[in-house]
Amino acid sequence: MKASGNRDLLLINAAGFFRSFALGLMGVLLGVYLSRLGHESFSIGLTIGVGLAGTAVATVLVSFAGDRLGRKRSLIVLALISIIAGLALALLPSWPIFIVMAFIGMLNGTGTDRSALFALEQAIIPGLVTDTQRTWKLAWYNVLLDGGGALGALCAGVPVLLQRRMNFDLFASYRAVFFGYCALFLVVAALYLFLSPAIEIRGTTASRKNRPRITAQTKTTLAKLTALFSLDAFGGGFLTDALVAYWFFRRFGVAERDLGLLFFVVHLLNATSHFGAAWLARRIGLVNTMVLTHLPSSLFLMAIPFAPSFKWAVLLFVCREALVEMDVPTRQSYVAAVVAPNERTLASGITNLARNVFWAVGSTLAGLLMQTLTFSAPLLVGGGSKITYDVLLYRSFRKLKPPEETVERVGP
Repeated sequence: MKASGNRDLLLINAAGFFRSFALGLMGVLLGVYLSRLGHESFSIGLTIGVGLAGTAVATVLVSFAGDRLGRKRSLIVLALISIIAGLALALLPSWPIFIVMAFIGMLNGTGTDRSALFALEQAIIPGLVTDTQRTWKLAWYNVLLDGGGALGALCAGVPVLLQRRMNFDLFASYRAVFFGYCALFLVVAALYLFLSPAIEIRGTTASRKNRPRITAQTKTTLAKLTALFSLDAFGGGFLTDALVAYWFFRRFGVAERDLGLLFFVVHLLNATSHFGAAWLARRIGLVNTMVLTHLPSSLFLMAIPFAPSFKWAVLLFVCREALVEMDVPTRQSYVAAVVAPNERTLASGITNLARNVFWAVGSTLAGLLMQTLTFSAPLLVGGGSKITYDVLLYRSFRKLKPPEETVERVGP
């Protein structure tokens, strides 16, 4: 790997860390903040869904135009547009304007980074490393994302701290935090300015009228993966950090500071699990790792509503979070492995687009079900959807191996 590749990886990882810090903070505070403003479950779910819909539209643009417009330029523009979401929360315009700003600014209440920026970075990293390095480099990338998210979640108690220590009005404290969110995205945009031309696809700047082309085999593979990832994301939309934090807030009366500590711990578990995923994938394969870690995490999740106390609910939640993210670097590596290098931006964009769309649908329905059916419905519906996804993924892709696993099978 060239020196420019090392520097680009460092810059992308740093940008991902700061971005995830902002999103980890938002994941804990968004639902609680809107609840304190008097919004019901449906409005909270709708806000999260609208933000994810904005992310989906941005991902469409990145998928089909990111390489032609330039990856570096696309990253910078997306980072700057994300500031609009922070301004919407800090300035609190009228509800219609707020919803529009949440859409344009790609407001993310999931607590994890699944943005258009994430999709584009996911396509860039495999091109900077070898096949044997790919899963480990993506694991490191995701460790930094979850590490940033963990620290962001830990800072969820800052509004209350500002209120008590500096005599701020509570909502003024929240506004200060949301302006900090905007500042973090300015830092992210600044980091992208230093990326080298090595991140671009060769020839795209010279022939920007060319549309990305993919083979018939890749189309079939992507169609199957996209359908499965849509099911997984639909379940994930019921389980965003904002909604889960809101569930703990309403069910057990947990304050922002304690919610921040809880989500700090679970994001740390998410981060360290990526190393376990990369280690396990070397031994049992990417698909097996994805399924055998993800499925039991959903069983833990579905048991949470039946927990007799807050301590038992937290224990089950922690067990779930220790496993649930192990499919992330392995999934990213698998998608990059089964397509050609010039197809990676489109493949990453399409699969992430499907996830964002169905996250938005799931989030909106989650708020509605919480309000009209049962408050714990998202945990049960989300977990059941994810279990179905795991079973179908294994049946569909257990025989399609990435290059490094094929080499190991036929090698001495």
